[in-house]
This record gives sequence, structure tokens and C-alpha cells, in this order.
Amino acid sequence: MFIKSLNSIPIEKVNAGKDTFRQILIGSDEAPNFAMRRFIIEPGGEIPNHTNTVEHEQLVLNGRAKVGIGDETFEVRKNDVVFIPANVPHWYKTEGDDAFEFLCMVPNQEDIIEILEYKKRKRP
Repeated sequence: MFIKSLNSIPIEKVNAGKDTFRQILIGSDEAPNFAMRRFIIEPGGEIPNHTNTVEHEQLVLNGRAKVGIGDETFEVRKNDVVFIPANVPHWYKTEGDDAFEFLCMVPNQEDIIEILEYKKRKRP
């Protein structure tokens, strides 16, 4: 059991994303079943179309974004909850002038990430 200050946790750049950053709030070495991460995508930023071999449970903390999940595109905003099943292609693109921030919980299992070609992404 522990308590941390959000401000004490390092923020790292997500190389696959544009203007995208991540904090590992609770790592797989700290909790037995799930990891918790915070993602920050600056205005104009995005995360490309990709798949993960683990599911994602997400809570939007701030801002707005278009999120592609499979063949559908959604506009999500603060207080929306998002579920992305394992192995389903998904992407994010910030909308508006505020950073898009969300918590992302994933099971502590091997996660193989595959970046998909941009030409396969359905444009909104």
C-alpha cells in the first residue's frame, strides 16, 4: 500500500505519438493485477493507429479528442469512460485548444504494441 503525489511522478515523452506524454502512476512492479498510467496529448497532438495485446480502461480527465476504435470514430471529452478491447486498432487526435488527458488502466500482462500504417487509419 502506498500514496504518491502526482507531481512527484516523472513525465516521459511517448515517441510513437506527436506531442504526447505519459506518467506511470502505478507500475506493474507496484500492483499485482493492473497498471495505471496518465496520458497527456497536447493541442494538435495525436497517437497513431495501433493495437495492444491487452485491453484498456480509460477515464478522460481533461480536454476533447477524436478516438478511433476499430472502424468507428468517437468524440470524447472530460468525464467520459472508454473501453478498448485487446487487439482492436485505436488512435487519438486532440480537438480544441486544451490538452487531452486521460487515465489508462491495463492488466499486468505482456503487452505487444503494433503501430499500424497511417494509410489504414480511417480519417474522420
